[in-house]
Amino acid sequence: MSAAFRIDGKRALVTGANTGIGRAIAEGLAAAGAHVIAAGRRSCAETVAAIVAAGGTAEEMALDVAEPGAAAALPGDLDILVNNAGIIRREDAVAHAESDWDDVLNVNLKSVFLLSQAFAKAAMARGAGGRIVNIASLLSFQGGVRVPGYTASKHGVAGLTKALANEWAPAGINVNAVAPGYIATNNTEALRADPKRSAEILGRIPAGRWGDPADIAGAVTFLCTPASGYVTGAVLNVDGGWLAR
Repeated sequence: MSAAFRIDGKRALVTGANTGIGRAIAEGLAAAGAHVIAAGRRSCAETVAAIVAAGGTAEEMALDVAEPGAAAALPGDLDILVNNAGIIRREDAVAHAESDWDDVLNVNLKSVFLLSQAFAKAAMARGAGGRIVNIASLLSFQGGVRVPGYTASKHGVAGLTKALANEWAPAGINVNAVAPGYIATNNTEALRADPKRSAEILGRIPAGRWGDPADIAGAVTFLCTPASGYVTGAVLNVDGGWLAR
């Protein structure tokens, strides 16, 4: 593979790397040559084991991004940060609890800023550049139903990505986001198990299938390689054509 698509020797931290999209991203970065720190509030041992079994290198790190001071625990020698951790709370807007709003915004948006800030401070202090990739959503562009906090947080992720890209590009730090479509993960299991809802969703996706976590991993990995050196401030949709419909 061309060196432009390799990240050998780079140190990458992925939040929420214990399962689903986060695990796939961690495995994808490792396959491209990075040493991966798989971080999460739940054990990422299975992710690390899978990476090592495939010939890569990785370690796990206990990190709850919602905890005060989580950003202070970020290693200071990172080359890549992937802000993947996220939560969702479903409820009619008229009944959406303030505590749920706060929980979702803290994890999905506030932590993205604070971790990115810590990453950038350390990189600038070392005189090094770096890559930040945030995980956005189709609801960075659409409103959704019964997920006001999640929608607000993901719109915020898209805007924050652009704002940080503008400020940090002169320091060699590229900041981008990937917006997944409907991906086959634990979070979408109920939707996929509902024949009517699943058929409605698939009927709108031009690709005609649910996405795989590896589809997201490929896009994220590209944004961490030299091949994407002139890409910053972008929100890349990986949705099988959903938004183009």
